[in-house]
Formats: sequence, structure tokens, C-alpha cells
Amino acid sequence: MFHYTVQTRKSVDEAIHSLELSLKEEQFGVLWRFSIQDKLNEKGIEFNQRYEVLEVCNPFEAKKVLSENVLNGYFLPCKITVYEHGGLTNIGLPKPSHLIGMVGEESAAALRDIALDVERRLIMCIDKSI
Repeated sequence: MFHYTVQTRKSVDEAIHSLELSLKEEQFGVLWRFSIQDKLNEKGIEFNQRYEVLEVCNPFEAKKVLSENVLNGYFLPCKITVYEHGGLTNIGLPKPSHLIGMVGEESAAALRDIALDVERRLIMCIDKSI
């Protein structure tokens, strides 16, 4: 599967708060938080589902992957979504190990270990926040 998603009984805001704390422990910062619900409603499109997108980055890891291949910037920063669905809050991300393979075999081979490490750390942060 290209993604990792878990569910929690926490509210969206509680889950995001917990997630931000665990991300900080792993030296990831939230660069931007975007509410799809708010943006759609602002444009006059009724959307009643909480759906937040967090763009997160570890600057050391970002430099490594960009130094290997500038196309890797298409996947940066990493995205983590927190949204309501079926009465629960979902937290998920596209797996960096899956995304890195999209830029070509040569680059993917060189960065596979980094992508797996980032993925492992982000999943750990998500798991801690549930």
C-alpha cells in the first residue's frame, strides 16, 4: 500500500496536538497546516468534513534527498493528513519509500535507506499520537 493510516478516538485537534509533539521529538517541524474544509467553505463549496493537511519537514533529511536528485523536491515536504471519517479521526501519510521510487531506479536505490528511515520515524510519530 502506498499509505499508512491509523484511526483514533481523539478529536482532530487533539490528534494534531499529539502529533506535533511527537514530530518535534524526531526533529520534524510542521511548516504549514491547511484546512481543506475551511478553504472549500471559503470558496462557497459546502464541505462539512474536518480534513487537515500538515506539511512536515526535517531539514537535514530534506537536504540529503535534494542533493541526490532535485526531482525529490516534488515530494517535499512530507504530508500527513488528519481527518474525520466514519465517526473516527484518521491520521495518515503517503509512504516516502513508495514515493521515492517514482523518480527513477538510480535515485531510489541511493535514497532507499533514507526514505525507509524517514518513513519509520513518521509512522512512529503517528502511532504515538493515537
